[in-house]
Amino acid sequence: MGRTIVIANQKGGVGKTTTSINLSASLADQGKKVLVIDMDPQGNTTSGLGVEKDEVENTVYELLLGECTIQECLQKDVFDNLSVLPSNINLAGAEIELLGVENKEYLLKSALDEIKEEYDFIIIDCPPSLNMLTINSMCAGDTVLVPIQCEYYALEGLSQLIHTIDLVKERLNPELEIEGVVFTMYDARTNLSLQVVENVKSNLNQKVYKSIIPRNVRLAEAPSYGMPITKYDAKSTGAESYRLLAEEVIHRGEEEWQ
Repeated sequence: MGRTIVIANQKGGVGKTTTSINLSASLADQGKKVLVIDMDPQGNTTSGLGVEKDEVENTVYELLLGECTIQECLQKDVFDNLSVLPSNINLAGAEIELLGVENKEYLLKSALDEIKEEYDFIIIDCPPSLNMLTINSMCAGDTVLVPIQCEYYALEGLSQLIHTIDLVKERLNPELEIEGVVFTMYDARTNLSLQVVENVKSNLNQKVYKSIIPRNVRLAEAPSYGMPITKYDAKSTGAESYRLLAEEVIHRGEEEWQ
């Protein structure tokens, strides 16, 4: 049975999209069948995987409005083992258009139920806010992975996110769990990065992934070429970090694999 992982944090610029793209690609490189769903109207995950977001006929927006089937929306095998449900700026209007729709929180889940069995992992990239699109993602997900930037305000907003996850779990999706926290934009040269990691570990009773994603020029360049880091520069520290994170995600919960 596959796992659906929602990548969420209402703070922008913490590495959600970078993590969605590169964790997905690293899982696919390890032979897992992966589907990436771009729930952010900015469509950066879509373009970061080489899909022309403004030229695709059907996106997550049309899917949520019931104007196309999930099969019509899929961009299959954009890389080996990796498919995408694309999005673009049209998705920004979905919140208003879905206002009166019954059970609107479950639209994505209903669509995914048709194809979930075909994938080992489904990765959902959320917008940087706790809106209807994020709630839809959480209702469709099994776990939430939270990227946290190694900076002074890292913990700010995290309690709000955990509160939202708890609410969704209580009222909409009792299966939802926190997958864990992954640190991004780590700068080994600063004491601050180290302090943030220690601070979060001592304040959070959540799983913290051992793999830490560094600040890395190659990682920042890769999306403009429409490639994950493992294709753009497989030997970079960024690529290696995401490979290690993928290993941890695959083996999550296996005691003997520690």
